[in-house]
Amino acid sequence: MIDVQQLRALVELSRLGTVSAAAESLGFSQSTVSHQLAALSRATGAVLLTRAGRGVRLTEEGRALAARGQEILDLLDRTEREAISMARAEAGRVRLAAFPSAVASLVPGVLDVVGRKHPGLEVELVDAEPPEALDALRRGRVDAALSFSYVDDDAGEGLQAVHLLDDVLYLVSHPGGITRVADGARCRWVTGCARCREELIAVGRANGFAPETAYASDDYVAVQALVAAGVGAALLPGMALSAYRHEGVQVRPLTREHRRVEVVTRAERPRPLAVDVLVEACRTAARRTSLCRPAVRGGGSSAVR
Repeated sequence: MIDVQQLRALVELSRLGTVSAAAESLGFSQSTVSHQLAALSRATGAVLLTRAGRGVRLTEEGRALAARGQEILDLLDRTEREAISMARAEAGRVRLAAFPSAVASLVPGVLDVVGRKHPGLEVELVDAEPPEALDALRRGRVDAALSFSYVDDDAGEGLQAVHLLDDVLYLVSHPGGITRVADGARCRWVTGCARCREELIAVGRANGFAPETAYASDDYVAVQALVAAGVGAALLPGMALSAYRHEGVQVRPLTREHRRVEVVTRAERPRPLAVDVLVEACRTAARRTSLCRPAVRGGGSSAVR
């Protein structure tokens, strides 16, 4: 196998013309460089040098290897610079999985923070609800995931969560629909993702009714359209209502219900600096938003029980 330092000695000899000049450039003694050149000749089985008076000159094989060696050394140097840049989060790519309402309301702020502080770092976005996002994180397909839960539990073995904000839940109904969650038995419901359906069932149980599901959709735009059409009521988080608000629905904040929004990473250490940069960008974006209490029109009173 060719030794990089031996190859560098050959390239310097080709560039400078003498062993003594190559040795001075590399910071070695002349005898050390001569030994490196001899070792390279043995490793390749090629005659690289011939005597020329009191010095040496490269053979055709030596010139060909020196030319290719320069390409290799240039590539190694470029690779080293790129690796250093990625280690410093000056370049490279970091992958973030996020659920739809976070993509619409929180992620733009995250991208803005990363773009201003680390312009060479690319954030690749993957749309995914929390279960799929956390699975992708465990499998190493993404580097971080924006997730939410309705109970204060840990993210799971091998994962680490950083709390970003508490996203208030709202009762969404059409004009003439229910104004209190406690009246939930009087209507049907439009539900969202699996975690949202579980929360609706829990809220219904706490208010003495079992929700009758009319439709289910992960699309908060579609959910509001169905509610506006009189299909039923829904529970939606403030992030979804901040991202999009249908003019034909009324909203009322619940007094005690919210979901916990987090950025989750693998707990392993050490980890790339780019992951830390992404986590801090999520925290900064969350602090700069008013997502906890979105400004919505109409139905300002609480949907108390």
